[in-house]
This record gives sequence, structure tokens and C-alpha cells, in this order.
Amino acid sequence: MQIAGQTALVTGANRGLGRHLAQLLRDRGATVYAAARNPDSVDLPGVTPVALDITDPASVAAAASGTHDVSILINNAGSFTHASLLTGDLADIRLEIDTHFFGTLAVTRAFAPQLAEHDRSYVLNVLSVLSWLSLPDSGAYSAAKAAAWSLTNALRQELAPQGTRVAALHVGYMDTDMARNVESAKSDPADIARIALDAIEANRTEIIADDISRTVLSGLSGGVATLYPQVA
Repeated sequence: MQIAGQTALVTGANRGLGRHLAQLLRDRGATVYAAARNPDSVDLPGVTPVALDITDPASVAAAASGTHDVSILINNAGSFTHASLLTGDLADIRLEIDTHFFGTLAVTRAFAPQLAEHDRSYVLNVLSVLSWLSLPDSGAYSAAKAAAWSLTNALRQELAPQGTRVAALHVGYMDTDMARNVESAKSDPADIARIALDAIEANRTEIIADDISRTVLSGLSGGVATLYPQVA
């Protein structure tokens, strides 16, 4: 799918990976809606800021009615509370599910009619290597991303008849504000944005953006013994 000439909407576009995606879409010739809870925080020239809180149904509906001609939807907005499933605050766990699962679903449902107006359109869901691997100190995030992975697989089939391709981006930690307290290796979000948009232009549906994601993917067939040897 050629990006030039398309209209794209990116959620969480005011910082981190979302900002890089919006910038690169603009640079590749797309008309870009840069969505954020506070549109005044969008500082990219040449894009149109849009108010959008993906956990607020009224905000989602308003964003969909206030935009038009969207053929590329990138569900990037996220949360990262570091909540443990056993000891974490239930409000934090609900926030992860509300954001990554229900928020992604709500936005996709709201924009599906615009996507259907095009012969070809695209939805990109920004997932994580933690869609496939759970860590005890951030189990809520992993559970929410795993749910979003399942959601992506279901929507991929439901939206195919209208010509909308649905892709998943799996990536480890990136050098963004969300992971500022993480000491593990981090990817440059500008590189991940380029990889993601190259994949859209190549019509790919599964985007494995870094080595850690490739390693975990290869270990899925090994089951618990491979992914969690310490408890197997």
C-alpha cells in the first residue's frame, strides 16, 4: 500500500513512537491526523491535531465524526503501569485492559466505516514482545497486550472483506518516556517507525521489529519449558 496520498490517523501521536510515526507518515506524503488526549501537546508542523482519549467512548465518537477519509489507522496509544497481577492496584490493571484492549477495539470500530470507503486500507496495532511473554512485575501490561494480540487476529478476519488489512507490530522496549525507568536494551523509536511504515507499504500483517521479538516468537512453539524455564 503506497502511503503517499493516503490519510492516516495515529493515536498517542504527541510523543514517543506515535510522534515518530506521525512525522514519518507526513514525510512520506500522507495527510496526518495526530491524535492525543491533549491536542495542544502535538507539536509537529504539517499535521492536524485531534483530541482523542481512547478510553472515553464520547471522545472516540467525536474524533471519528470530526475526521474524514482515513485509510490508515495506527492504534499506538498505550499505558504502562508496571502493575503486578497478584499485588497491583486493580485500578491500574483495569487501566491496562481499558487502554490496550477496549480502547483499541473502540477506535477500530469507530473508524471502520471510513476505512471501508477505500478499496484498500490498513490498521496497524502497536503491540509488544510482551504480547507473547509475561513478566511478573508487569503482568497487567502483558495480559492487556496478549488480549490486544487476540483482538488483532480476530479483527484481521472481520475487516478483510471490506479490503482493510490489519497488522500487528511486535517490539521490545523503546527509548521513550514510557520506558524511561527500564534498564534493558532499547530500540530507537525512529527506527521502529520506519520499519513499521516500510511493512505497511509492503502489505505485511506481522511486523517483528527487533531481535528480542524474533527470539520470543521462535520460542512460542516450545511452550512453558522454553519461555519460563525457571518454573517449568
